[in-house]
Amino acid sequence: MEAKMFCYQCQEAAFGSGCIFKGICGKESHTSHVMDLLLFVVRGVSTVADCLRKAGVPENEETNRFVVDALFCTITNANFDDESIINRVSKGIALRNRLMKEANDKGVELPEIDELTWKGERSDYDVKGQSVGVLREPDEDLRSLKELLLYGLKGMAAYLEHAIRLAYEDVSVHAFLQETLAMIALDRLTAPEWIKQVLETGKYGVKTMALLDKANTGRYGNPEITEVNIGVGKRPGILISGHDLKDMEDLLKQTEGTGVDVYTHSEMLPAHYYPAFKRYSHFVGNYGNAWWKQREEFSTFNGPILFTTNCIVPPLGNAVYKERMFTTNSTGYPGCKYIPQDRQGHKDFSEIIALAKRCRSPKEIEHGTIVGGFAHNQVLQLADKIVDAVKTGTIRQFVVMAGCDGRMKGRDYYTDFASALPHDTVILTAGCAKYRYNKLPLGDINGIPRVLDAGQCNDSYSLAVIALKLKEVFELNDINELPIVYNIAWYEQKAVIVLLALLSLGVQKIHLGPTLPAFLSPNVVKVLVETFHIGGIGTVDDDLKLFKLA
Repeated sequence: MEAKMFCYQCQEAAFGSGCIFKGICGKESHTSHVMDLLLFVVRGVSTVADCLRKAGVPENEETNRFVVDALFCTITNANFDDESIINRVSKGIALRNRLMKEANDKGVELPEIDELTWKGERSDYDVKGQSVGVLREPDEDLRSLKELLLYGLKGMAAYLEHAIRLAYEDVSVHAFLQETLAMIALDRLTAPEWIKQVLETGKYGVKTMALLDKANTGRYGNPEITEVNIGVGKRPGILISGHDLKDMEDLLKQTEGTGVDVYTHSEMLPAHYYPAFKRYSHFVGNYGNAWWKQREEFSTFNGPILFTTNCIVPPLGNAVYKERMFTTNSTGYPGCKYIPQDRQGHKDFSEIIALAKRCRSPKEIEHGTIVGGFAHNQVLQLADKIVDAVKTGTIRQFVVMAGCDGRMKGRDYYTDFASALPHDTVILTAGCAKYRYNKLPLGDINGIPRVLDAGQCNDSYSLAVIALKLKEVFELNDINELPIVYNIAWYEQKAVIVLLALLSLGVQKIHLGPTLPAFLSPNVVKVLVETFHIGGIGTVDDDLKLFKLA
């Protein structure tokens, strides 16, 4: 049977090679095609913007916003709504044409590439979308490097979008995004040059995560050690998912005094760690677990759900909660209400609040508390205690288990691995991977919890800051001399930029699972293994021995 699509950007790529009929994520083949077309248009816009920038033409804010949103929109589990994606395609073509006219008027020479010569007729969208996808590059290794680069850019764009919403921006990151997309469109680099650009992407990934960290802490304070309630109250509630803290702030403000409680789900859990949100008495707790359990957990929550970023699992046909789903920012799902923002960046959540008031309170699915808030500022306040524990041998090893969770049965490995770690080891985590072990009774070491949760996936930056500080304290020459091993789970493109960021900082011997990315060709894997000593995971027992933890 002839393939209808091709996508291998996430860990669940079918058969470990790629989805060809329908995405395992739930993405239909026609949605895949319009996403491929949107990325084609983004490359065109970026190519013109890059030429204009290098000719001294001032920054174009509309272009910057478009590129960031379009990249974010195509991340796994972010947007399943063809209409919203097609609208972005049309917007991008109009923007490209205006930029091309500006270049022509100012005598700026543009390259002759398909991304710029295609007329962009609406009637041609479907056919064009089928011809400009991943497989347009016939060379497996070049394709692998280009897609690795693109997926890193997608993750970077997601983090940049969050920072922008808090009025933090860096024009150099926009310039890098657009220059790199232009490189992909022009296709003039050799394999070694692509590898160099991949590492440069990691460098800008660190820069972007630092910017977002500054935005989040500047607005909401430094995360603090916090016990988060995982039970429920008796009032109706709204469940907010994703990563966007600006939406978190606006929702809490608008629900204050309404009799409606607010709960976090999955990656929004770390919002509880920020001092600015603790003043809201109706900010009740965290409901449920990682994103992939939402079909069952959204059914029992009973109230409306707001998706602020990716992590949508398409509801089953008989789902009782679909009419309670709302999307915003770069997300979208057919039939679900989209919450836009006005020109001042304000969003009106009154419809969600009104619906919540008509709903029953959430059904309790667990009770108790979990502890988090160990971002770099908080951990560095404990530095003397931690350093002393390392020097005395009370803490023998740190294990970074950051990243993403997912549905694959093999991810039980991470729960088993955490459970099997010796009692003198401490887990450093960020992202939804923590749901595999953050509720285990792992105890503490002299008052230091054995699971130190830094926050969201972008807070992997905190783990890098902590490692660099420990390197300084112990007066080491190489970050790899620290008593830290890396056993990281991945799922989608934000994890890719985290990986590239770690590589750019010189971190080696990273183990990645539950499977290596399908988009890495055998030759590219060979380069990563030989250069950075990246590896996959094995059995728990074998890996404990490999990490010298058995």
